[in-house]
Amino acid sequence: MPAEPTQARRFSKARVAQSHALLEDYVELIDDLHAATGEARPTDIARRLGVSHATVIKTIGRLKREGLATSLPYRGVFLTHAGEHLAGKSRARHRLVVAVLTAIGVPPEAAEQDAEGLEHHISPATLRAFSAFLKKGGAGAG
Repeated sequence: MPAEPTQARRFSKARVAQSHALLEDYVELIDDLHAATGEARPTDIARRLGVSHATVIKTIGRLKREGLATSLPYRGVFLTHAGEHLAGKSRARHRLVVAVLTAIGVPPEAAEQDAEGLEHHISPATLRAFSAFLKKGGAGAG
């Protein structure tokens, strides 16, 4: 069993990552909706995430407080520059995790689903190792 401070730090990191993961999922989806349809309405976000409209409204409020999004009445949600940057980072991290999982033989659909959880909890050191792994050709990558 790890020392108490070490274990506490690990659990704290996981809690922060879970909280941040929600914001990352939202900004990535808002960005995707804008790219696909030109708008991101709370109703569409709720349907795509499988949550209630009230949950989306609450989270949009948090995105606004964090400086990641703005909204206009009857016009939906828009990402700020910071929100767009976070969406891009999240999307790149997702693609990297999927690439590694498929390189080691995980079926594409399972890799996509698993990456949804892993991408938010992975350390920068592990991401660098994943990138190096793929650059070296990985386990059957390429």
